[in-house]
Amino acid sequence: MLFSMICYLFLHYLFVSASHFASVFKSRVKEISYKRTNPGSLSHRRRNWFIMSKKHDWNSSNIIDDVDYHEEDAQAFRKLLGAKDQGEGGDSQSSLNSGYVLRGRIVEITKDFVVIDVGLKSEGLVPISEFTDLSEIALGNEVEAFLDQTEGEDGQIVLSRDKARRLRQWENIVHNCTEGSIVTGKVMRKVKGGLMVDIGVEAFLPGSQIDNKRIKNLDEYLDKTYDFKILKINTDRKNIVVSRRELLEEERMSKKVEMLENFHEGEIRHGIVKNITDFGVFLDVDGVDGLLHITDMTWKRIKHPSEMVALGDKLEVIILHVDKDKGRVALGMKQKESNPWEEIEKKYPPGTHVKGKIVSLVPYGAFMEIESGIEGLIHVSEMSWTKTINDPSEMLKKGDEVEAIVLSVQKDEGKISLGMKQLEKNPWDEVEKKYSIGSSVTAEIRNLTNYGAFVELEPGIDGLIHISDLSWIKKVSHPSEVFKKGDKVDAVVLSVDKENKKITLGVKQLSENPWENTEKMMPVGSLVKGVVTKITAFGAFVELASGLEGLIHVTELSDKPFGKVEEVISKGQEVTAKVIKLDPEHKKISLSIKEYLIEKNKENHDDILVGEKKKRAPKKKKEKAAEEEENT
Repeated sequence: MLFSMICYLFLHYLFVSASHFASVFKSRVKEISYKRTNPGSLSHRRRNWFIMSKKHDWNSSNIIDDVDYHEEDAQAFRKLLGAKDQGEGGDSQSSLNSGYVLRGRIVEITKDFVVIDVGLKSEGLVPISEFTDLSEIALGNEVEAFLDQTEGEDGQIVLSRDKARRLRQWENIVHNCTEGSIVTGKVMRKVKGGLMVDIGVEAFLPGSQIDNKRIKNLDEYLDKTYDFKILKINTDRKNIVVSRRELLEEERMSKKVEMLENFHEGEIRHGIVKNITDFGVFLDVDGVDGLLHITDMTWKRIKHPSEMVALGDKLEVIILHVDKDKGRVALGMKQKESNPWEEIEKKYPPGTHVKGKIVSLVPYGAFMEIESGIEGLIHVSEMSWTKTINDPSEMLKKGDEVEAIVLSVQKDEGKISLGMKQLEKNPWDEVEKKYSIGSSVTAEIRNLTNYGAFVELEPGIDGLIHISDLSWIKKVSHPSEVFKKGDKVDAVVLSVDKENKKITLGVKQLSENPWENTEKMMPVGSLVKGVVTKITAFGAFVELASGLEGLIHVTELSDKPFGKVEEVISKGQEVTAKVIKLDPEHKKISLSIKEYLIEKNKENHDDILVGEKKKRAPKKKKEKAAEEEENT
């Protein structure tokens, strides 16, 4: 039964295949005939493709299904038939996927196209313009083409000779080149950020990698061929970044190293000034860049190299150092002359009298040129014994001819310290004899500060009257409460500090210190009179006849209860109080009206109660009220 079914199906397959072959043959004959008369038309190829790609459908009514057979046998037969189809047309079928390069044969050539048979079920057309080598275009020649689409708009496969060539070139670049490889390419066009270069495939040349000099116009590089260095290959995106600048830099450094072999320290060379900076000058010395530092230009002191040179100047320099690894050359000019600082210590020992010209002023002093290449500094503190100089322009100006004394020499640092005030006698040398401690002086107030008053004893000699030395009695918050600028005052010399140039004066020392005799003048328990000068929450201050000041505490103001201080005492009121405490060291006197009133009331009470004396008649109400008012 199985054998008969297989035979029947095999005969049916032969019949269908024969019919299919006949129809394909007829279609091919018509196609060739039509192609010869209408070579530009391609619509017949769509029908051809449809017929050739048609598959068997086991569910179709063409299959005889009234034969009794097992499903397992039918499945086995389907696999056998499928394996046969795969064996016959497997290669062609696998090539139907787009994105591959196929090798084909040229079967026809028209005016604009080349027809290529790549083994698929229809040929493909490739424009003649995609062939860079026209010698490849010949019937029967084998060429490579890129399968772009398995079915185009007209039903044909779409091939590209240009894409196949680019893909092969990309594969060649990837396989034969790595990052750092040198390739040759032609600049094609400008793009944003740089140029596109043809190195077999398109590569990107960034603007920063085009040249090692400033680029004014990118158009001058178009259509020119250069060598490039591959910087990066991105296989995923199929792009390449190249650089021309790195090759130029490598070439420049190579030439520079070769040239540096001819440079030796101590040689005299000529160079042209290319650039001037704050720290020095760059020169072109026989094609090599060299630096002439500002400190190696002259033994003199200069602020900027432009004081000596200008762009384009030709200078004679000496080679100080050659760094072949970094390609640097250090140059010098002052080294061509002898160093004037070699014998400086012998020539200008401390104390030497020198003359010179002021060449520059700085905030901290003035530089004086003693001789060519030798300058000394006159510090502001060394300009005057008596004046306080904040700016050297107060005494000097550039170009002045001045005299000075050498104070010190630092040969290694190239420094000489000079002084002008040393030419004059120091008025502070005899100040201790002239202004002995305890002597009286008369001086004019020149300045008032928070801590005291400055007076001028003589030109350049000032003295300070501290705020604490203005009065024995008064508490002075600011010297302006006692003096004003320009006043003539008498004072006593309290101390003299020659080294620090300070003289301390005092005004209160002209009179006797009242606190020294306080215990004799007003012992504790004595009664004093005074005027209320100030009222506070804790009591009242009273100025006594001696000029001293005492405090009546709030608890000592009255022997009777009260609310506020103002209820029992007022400013300007004359009061009598009892001294209850003395502290001369801290200049404090404590007084009490309360004690005075208690003692007075006690005396009045004793007068009434004395045994042998007669009783006094009681006072009238008005007299009693007046007496109480007087006591208060």
